[in-house]
Parts: sequence; structure tokens; C-alpha cells
Amino acid sequence: MSEGLAALREQMAAYLNERGARAITAWPGEERGRWEEPVTVVSLRSCQLGPASFQNYLGERYDQETGLWQELYGRRAQVTFGLDLYAPEEGDGAALQQALDTLTQALAQGGPSGLAVQEVSCGETAYDTRQRLVKKTVQAVCQAYFRTAGQSGELFADFEVRGGLTV
Repeated sequence: MSEGLAALREQMAAYLNERGARAITAWPGEERGRWEEPVTVVSLRSCQLGPASFQNYLGERYDQETGLWQELYGRRAQVTFGLDLYAPEEGDGAALQQALDTLTQALAQGGPSGLAVQEVSCGETAYDTRQRLVKKTVQAVCQAYFRTAGQSGELFADFEVRGGLTV
């Protein structure tokens, strides 16, 4: 899946970075240095897939390039992102609060392409003694549609993430 679940964390992190909320993905496969400023760590907490329509069939569209009709199929997904904020232990927490404000402002703008933000919530601020960082748990629930097209009788090998149901 070129644009499926494997790319969602990177897509959310890129979206947040473009809007001034410093973000990295969880488990990047490389060692992290000591953070000098607040950062949002993007993870996938859950993904629930369900039907978008009867038998996942969305209809047909005409492909101008091939001159053929394509059948559209898709599934609706509810994706919950962990957007945990971490900040150095120094200071009075103002930097962490500013990072939260920037993060929620970015999410209020709608979310990355194909992901419609439905809900944002945050928890208590806590101290991570192991890493000597202040942490605030944040999560965002987004809705997406996984859609694919093909000719009759074809097997589907790739899906596209869409934020709204478009045929």
C-alpha cells in the first residue's frame, strides 16, 4: 500500500511541521538526541476499518487515458493518532503550552490531505523521569477513506487514502 497505513504517521508529521508544530514519527529507527525545544511524537494508536458502502462498491468512473470504465471500491477508516508532546524539564511549562497551542491550531485547519480531523483531546501533563522530559498526551481522531479503482475482474494491489467520499 503506497499511501496506506504505513505512510500515515509520516504524512501527519509532515503536515504538522509545515504548520510550525515540530513533529517526528515514533520509532524512527535512529537514535534521538537530547531535545532542546518541545516536539510532537506522532504514532498510530488505533485504526478501525469498516465498509463505506454495500460490498465496498462506490460506483464507476470513466478513465480518459485508457478509454475504459473503472469500478471504484473503498473502505472507511477511523484512525487515532498519538500526538504526544515532549519538552525539556527546564522552564515553567510555557514552552509546552505554546507547543500545544500550535499543535491544536494546526489540527483545527483540517488535517493532512485525505485525513479529516474529527476530534482532538489531551490528557494530563506528567514528568518522564527516565528521559527527564515533561510529557503531555494528545490524540487526534481522523476519518479517511481507502479507495481503489480497477477494471472488472481485476485484483487490487494498491489503495489511495481519501478524506471524503468522492466518486
